[in-house]
Amino acid sequence: MKAKNLRYSNLIEMVLHRAAELPEKVAFIYLLDGESDEAVLTFAELDRQARIIAGLLQNMGVAGERVLLLYAPGIEYITAFLGCIYAGAVAVPTYPPDVTRLERTLPRFLSIVESADPKVALTTSPILGMASMLLTQYPELGRMEWIATDDVVTANETGREWHMPDVSLDTLAFLQYTSGSTAAPKGVMLNHGNLLHNMAAITEAFEIDEENDTAVFWLPFYHDMGLIGGILAPIYVGVNNTLISPLDFLQRPLRWLKAISKYRATVSGGPNFAYDLCVRKVKPEQKAELDLSSWSLAFNGAEPVRASTLERFYETFAECGFKREAFYPSYGLAESAVFVSGIGRYELPLVETFNADELAMGKAVPVDVSIDNQVSGSVDVSVDKRTLVGCGRPRLDHEVVIVDPESMELLKSGNGELAQVGEIWVSGPSIAQGYWNLPKESERVFYARLGGSPEKRYMRTGDLGFIKDGQLFVAGRLKDMIIIDGLNHYPQDIELSVEGCHPALRPGCSAAFSIEENNQERLVIVAEIARKSKLDVLKEQIELDPTSIKTAIRRIVSKVHDLSVYDIVLLKPGTVPKTSSGKIRRQASKTAYLAGTLEVWKE
Repeated sequence: MKAKNLRYSNLIEMVLHRAAELPEKVAFIYLLDGESDEAVLTFAELDRQARIIAGLLQNMGVAGERVLLLYAPGIEYITAFLGCIYAGAVAVPTYPPDVTRLERTLPRFLSIVESADPKVALTTSPILGMASMLLTQYPELGRMEWIATDDVVTANETGREWHMPDVSLDTLAFLQYTSGSTAAPKGVMLNHGNLLHNMAAITEAFEIDEENDTAVFWLPFYHDMGLIGGILAPIYVGVNNTLISPLDFLQRPLRWLKAISKYRATVSGGPNFAYDLCVRKVKPEQKAELDLSSWSLAFNGAEPVRASTLERFYETFAECGFKREAFYPSYGLAESAVFVSGIGRYELPLVETFNADELAMGKAVPVDVSIDNQVSGSVDVSVDKRTLVGCGRPRLDHEVVIVDPESMELLKSGNGELAQVGEIWVSGPSIAQGYWNLPKESERVFYARLGGSPEKRYMRTGDLGFIKDGQLFVAGRLKDMIIIDGLNHYPQDIELSVEGCHPALRPGCSAAFSIEENNQERLVIVAEIARKSKLDVLKEQIELDPTSIKTAIRRIVSKVHDLSVYDIVLLKPGTVPKTSSGKIRRQASKTAYLAGTLEVWKE
């Protein structure tokens, strides 16, 4: 299945084909309460509602213009997105600012509006009512024409006003704004060809077919993994997909597993933290409700895939029928639509242990741990070892190379030689066209050239990694790298050590970064304290003053990473800066630390 032989010539053709071929088949089930209350959308109804919204947009003359999507998770988001595509407009997915936390959520939203300069905002009547108070305060919001699509779909039954727009593989489909983990969100320009190629790559790598597979997704619709993987790819293949609000999942992770069990899903997944959350939050007695034997592809991506997470999840849910070979580590990013590499379906993940000191020096030196290279919790994690999970091989015309980010020279990739750590560069038909209205940054990121092959362009991912035994291993983020005394330290490794050193610290809620002090790089750690209900229980068992917690952090960082901690800030729960997809924003944490604006926990 080569890129030149894609199934469709544009996304509209894809949906029209499904509506004609499978009109009564349920495309999406949305669980309104996260559990049993269903909203159902067939492929025919999906097409009808998209035509209605598209007809309205076409009458407004917005072909080629940006259209903002401002919805809570739900069926309306899907039909509005496809309505933009049907109209030949450029969709700009986002989410409503949280009115209870406007100071944290509004800046990102306004940043996207300013960047995209949309002409129209599509939303629902309830959100439009809440947004009205912001229109007078922020002129950039008032410049858009606001439309509640629930009113439009109710009033119009046929969609006869719609006509097929002039679109091709090269037509811009939507702007996927990055999560902003290391910088301000940027609008990734994805055309119809990028998306169709990436869906073909996912279909080939996952080995999905419409007769034998069904899916469950809880990932946010405005995020690349949720939108492309959870909405567009199921349409591409023609499978049924059950959807849950990410808020419903976070409030009660058991809902995700119950949906997989109830609907006999074969495909589901999410970032690494989702699996950890299930292990921590699902109680032993609740596992009796679960049958996870149908789940044959549990993808894991969007953040470092941890061997310890895979093992804990398997040990916890094996009794529910979950199979070890269901794990599917993968790698991708918004700049490549969503997907770049993955292992084979039913293939056990490749887990390798490396010398941590050598990794810091840019060399992937394996450590003999005398175990099979499969998921195992028996690896001895000590000062000089670091265990990584392979993220598979590049798929369907993608090429991955490892490059020295300074010299732009190709590094050794472990084919009979010692693999070298460098920046991950990707080339292929899924790679986006650049960043919206950022020509210099687009040239730097999307048009990188190797010293020996200036005619071929690559996309710089900003991720560090290496290739061994044909598989891509991801080591960390280039911009987040901590360099002290000439040695590289990966912040996610330090954070993992910190979060496990004291029960009062919240997992997945710490940030490690360096600052310059007296012309030297110094390590700073900020970490969230557990919520009051947990602290009240802990106070009866252990000492809980800030000094004892900070002492535990200093000890573990010194022991495991051979580093001295310059400063530690303990934060109120829920206040460490994160992206919309749950990634730690280390640079934002550093900025807030230097500005003195972190919300400090007080005993």
